[in-house]
Order: sequence, then structure tokens, then C-alpha cells
Amino acid sequence: MPGPLSAVRRTPFWAQIAGGLALGLLLGWIARAGDVAWLTTTLDTVGKTFVQLLKLAVPPLVFTAIVVSVANLRNVANAARLAVRTLLWFLATSLVAVAVGLGLGLLTDPGRGAGLSTEGLKAPEEAGSWVDFLTGIVPTNIATSFVEVNVLQIVFLGVVTGAAVLKIGEKAEPVRRIAESVLDLTQTALWWVIRLAPLGTLGLIGKSVAKYGWDLLAPFATLTADVYIGCAIVLFAVYPLLLRFAGGLNPVHFFRGAWPAIQLAFVSRSSVGTLPVTRRVTERLGVPSEYASFAVPFGATTKMDGCAAIYPSLAAIFVAQVYGIHLGIGDYLLIAFVSVIGSAATAGLTGAIVMLTLTLSTVGLPLEGVGLLLAIDPILDMIRTATNVAGQAVVPILVAAREKTLDRAAYDNPTGDLLTGPEPARSAEPVAAAA
Repeated sequence: MPGPLSAVRRTPFWAQIAGGLALGLLLGWIARAGDVAWLTTTLDTVGKTFVQLLKLAVPPLVFTAIVVSVANLRNVANAARLAVRTLLWFLATSLVAVAVGLGLGLLTDPGRGAGLSTEGLKAPEEAGSWVDFLTGIVPTNIATSFVEVNVLQIVFLGVVTGAAVLKIGEKAEPVRRIAESVLDLTQTALWWVIRLAPLGTLGLIGKSVAKYGWDLLAPFATLTADVYIGCAIVLFAVYPLLLRFAGGLNPVHFFRGAWPAIQLAFVSRSSVGTLPVTRRVTERLGVPSEYASFAVPFGATTKMDGCAAIYPSLAAIFVAQVYGIHLGIGDYLLIAFVSVIGSAATAGLTGAIVMLTLTLSTVGLPLEGVGLLLAIDPILDMIRTATNVAGQAVVPILVAAREKTLDRAAYDNPTGDLLTGPEPARSAEPVAAAA
């Protein structure tokens, strides 16, 4: 007779996470309503431990994924063209996302009537700026980049190392194999953590409800609704329209295949932590593994439609209205520019404070406004990260479809167990891009 553990293993991954979400909401409500301190502490500890385990894998995962993906571009015909087209699609979809955010902000005026006091607010000790962003790409100490988990610098190091391996060729093959082995080890360990996602969901959602409740959302009701509606528009309208008309694909199949990654991103609030699942579902949806191994890690560190496009545009309008500052057409264009070009500043980690401070400082808005948004940031970050990850999967699918390299049979019928860990590449043959 099968035991409870066997029943859990047979339960679909999405159902496990949904169960953790529902139980977390219930336990969080009990902890808050009954003022049960030990339950709040337990939920907080469970959620923090899960996020810490995800973050632990970030430096080796990002570095080796970038090194291997760049080095493996030798197996991809017309690799430079694929990389350029991937980047252009990243920029184009980010521009659409920021337009959605600005449009919602101008229609709803999220900061008017909020009744929030700005007295006593302090600016963040470290605020993002263009100088910091540009100079911060190149590390001064390699070890510090990994110890402090500066993802942007780790990406830079990974790209340089991968390009060197690609240039040297056979002599650097041992380096590529070592990086590939470390990547496999890291992904295997991370899959063990991902199996704990239902438990992590329980803790993260339960802690949010127990600590913040729903009362805190009242002054931010319009902004919260705008962020969720804006992300929903991009997630469930913009992306499906692109898949249908730019790729000739059925959007329903995309959501059926990509839903586990979107769901995990929602509860973990980490694009990088979701990277193995995002890559798995992208390959399961028919993207050649050689191309996916480049595009997905690249997107996980630079493609942030939720955190770097929709949210900063809405937050800038919110802060300006709370402080009574008028924004002109030039300011809105500047917000769009910052959101599209500066998205790499978010670097796939939990939260979007760096991107927010970068946007506010560029437009000339008070950085003290960041303090207004910190309390509800975890609530907003869930839908933002889910939108990020969906975009990171959509773009490789679109590029592969337009290059005629997408496995349409796999896309139309995505199958496979997401909980079995890393799987071998679908094909070792070079990916030929259509002329």
C-alpha cells in the first residue's frame, strides 16, 4: 500500500505549490488573527530558509551557465544572429511592458489620495545610478563578486570566460568540461531545493499574511492593483498575442508547458532561482537545447518585464504624485528609456529596489519615496517575478519559431516530469538557423 510520501510524489508539481499556497494563507491568517507569535516565527524561518537555499546556488549557477552557454554557441549555426535577435526581442517586449505600466499609471493616478506621510523617510543608503551601474559591471576583485553575490559582475565574468573558451577552442576544452560539470552539480543540488518549493511557498505566503495582513494594502490599493493588472496584461495578453501573430503558435500550449516555472517564480520571487525550471520548460516546449542554454540564462539576468519595466514606471508615477511633483512627456520618455536599457541592474535577484532607485534618481524624484514602497514590495514582487520568467521563456520560443528551429510537435504537446532533475540535451547536432 503506497504511503503518504508516494502520494505526494505522484501529485503534479503545480498542485503541490497550490496546496502550499492555500495552507500558507490559512496558517498566516491564524497567526495574525490569533496573535500566535511562534507560528509567525516558524513561517518566517521556513520562508527565509527556502530563499537562502535558492540564493546559495546563484553564484556558481549563473557563472557556469553563462560560461557553458557562450562556449556552446559554437554548436549553433548563425549564433551571432540568434544572439542579436534574442536581445532585440528582449528590448521590444520590455518597451511594450513599460508602455503598459505608464498607460495604467496615467489612467489611474495611483498616488493621488493615498494619504501617506513622507515625514521622516530616509533615502536608501545605496541608491542606483548610471555611473554605479556602468562602473559596477566590471569587478575590482573576482572573489568579492562571488562573496557579495553581485550577479551583474558574475555575468560579466561568465561572458568573458565563455568568449575566451570559444576563441581558444580545443585547448580550452577542459575548462568547458569543468564548467559543465559544476553546472550539472549545481543544478542537481538546486533541484533538491526546488522539490521543497511547496514548503517554501507555505512559509513565504504565510509570513507575508501574518506580518502584513491586508490592512497595509489600503493606502497602496491603486498601485497594487495597477502592478497586478499591468503584469496580467503583459502575461496573459501581450505574450499570447506575440506567440500567436509573431510566432504562429497556440498560446494555450505555452502556458500548459511553462506554468510550473511561472508558478515557482511567483512564490520564490527569484528569476535566477527559477532558472533550471525555466530552462527545462523552454526545452520541453521545443526550443533546441543548444540555443536554450544561452537564451534562458541570458534572460534570467537581463529580461525583467515585471521588475524593470512595469513596476518602476508605475512606482515613479506613484512617488511623484505622493510628493506633488509634476511629470512631463520628457520624464515619461526618460522612464521608458531607463526601464528598457537598465533592466540588467535587477540581475535576477529577489526584489527590484536597485532598478527603482535608478529610475527615481534619473528622473529626479526623491529617493525617500523608496521607503514608502518597501512594506508592500514582497506582495508586488510575486507577480513581477512571474512576469519576468514568462518573458524569459517566451522570447526563446519566438526566436526559435521564427528561425524554423522550434520543435512544433514538442510545443503542441509538452510532456515530461519537471521533478526528475536535469535531463540530457535533446540533440547534440548543431542548430541551423533558417536563412
